[in-house]
Amino acid sequence: MKSEEIIDYFRKCLGEKFQPYPFSIKNKGRNYFFMAKDEERKYLIIITPPSATYKFEGEILKEVSIEHEKLTIKKCSLNHQNLSFLQKEFPHLNPSFCGLKSSFGTGDRLGKATPAHLQSFDGRNIFPVLAQQSVREMERTERNWQSVLDDAVWGVFEYGYSGPFGADADHVKEITDLKEAVDCGYSMFTLDPSDFIRKDIYKLSKRELDNLYEQIQGRRRLEDLYRNKSYTFAGHRLTFTDNSLAEVIFIYSEILNQVERCYKFLEGYKKDNFDLEISVDETPEVTSPLAHLFIILEFQRRGIEIQNLALHYLGDWQKGIEYIGDINQFKTEFSLHAAIARIIGGYKLSLHTGSDKFSVYPIFAQETGGFYHIKTAGTTWLEEAKIVAIKEPELYREIHKFALQNFEKDRASYNLTTDLARIPDIDKVPEAELVNLFKNKDSRQLIHITYGSILRAKDKEGQYRFKDRILRVLFQFEEEHYREVANWIQKHLDCLTK
Repeated sequence: MKSEEIIDYFRKCLGEKFQPYPFSIKNKGRNYFFMAKDEERKYLIIITPPSATYKFEGEILKEVSIEHEKLTIKKCSLNHQNLSFLQKEFPHLNPSFCGLKSSFGTGDRLGKATPAHLQSFDGRNIFPVLAQQSVREMERTERNWQSVLDDAVWGVFEYGYSGPFGADADHVKEITDLKEAVDCGYSMFTLDPSDFIRKDIYKLSKRELDNLYEQIQGRRRLEDLYRNKSYTFAGHRLTFTDNSLAEVIFIYSEILNQVERCYKFLEGYKKDNFDLEISVDETPEVTSPLAHLFIILEFQRRGIEIQNLALHYLGDWQKGIEYIGDINQFKTEFSLHAAIARIIGGYKLSLHTGSDKFSVYPIFAQETGGFYHIKTAGTTWLEEAKIVAIKEPELYREIHKFALQNFEKDRASYNLTTDLARIPDIDKVPEAELVNLFKNKDSRQLIHITYGSILRAKDKEGQYRFKDRILRVLFQFEEEHYREVANWIQKHLDCLTK
């Protein structure tokens, strides 16, 4: 029996109770698997011979006879055990290695947007990284490595996508987190060694600097390797003078040691290929081209194979809004970073805080020759909050007021220039105009950075104040939810292919 005939048969049997997702259907011989939903939640539906249903946890809905064969229709929860069995049947549901292909990460704080993300990638030669969440984000959303990955994979199954995709354990600082992410099935690991960077170089006296510098282990070896060495990239000459070499050794040497420790762990613990990204973007100073060169040369000398390197680029990279800075200055300096990456070879440049940086994308894509990785995170959450504002305006007003109360506390983690005085009084904004708040950079940042407080907030009875209602709106208006998220991510991707 053909897949579409199975869906039609299911509709005839149970169409008054369930709405199937036709594109999700997959089969192994006479075993059929697809997604469906009722008025409350989504399920995995399996239609198989009775002997094949035992592995999957769920409830038998009906025993039927199709083409003289007895089959069981079973409704199964979207839990980890059922997904594990499904991944064994269909290996394409497991994350895979990306390598040096152009790639784009779509963070998903609620875990409900993967089908929309996949829709935005249709017809594009860009590798999608669909499970991407940092340790900090997981703490704020009360999720974990497994739940983030499982939510994304169920979305892959729902959409009927059978191509490759990645899963990024983002901004990892501890080997214990790396181990857990490997065990869960992640294919990409973004190391954040920012705790090991020296941030006090410009606050110390020369005597203090000299004393600390003398204590750096292995500095003499580094001095012998790089002192007075010169390199030319795109007509620019970079030289490790005594002073500039001492500066990069002082700032970055311990970062290199931490990355090496983590790499050796991953190399020994993960048995197949993995993508490794190094993030030095969350540092106080812009990464100079000379520092970039020093970092990548040391990685190569130490045998550390990376796929992506995220630098702190020139300009102001704030969450959820456009790039702030002189775009021409950015292009001039970034072209040198891109030349270093192109000539040294073997890795891509990565852009973090990539949400809504539309003016930067064409430069990033052009200068790298398409060898890039881009990360977005909160922009999908903002589109979901916008759906709430459109469909449940009173709920959005509650959320907005709560965000204002929590803004000062939550802003501590971010570099922001948000001015709450520029946000209209929510009580005076007509329902039809609430959506316009998402065109205002200050109100965008308000909702962007308070997501953790919003999603964790509970009432006196211990029930979520907003989270369950937000999820209900997105479930009820799923078509609009998917459309808005897909259109917004497509806007980002379009800027990369201009």
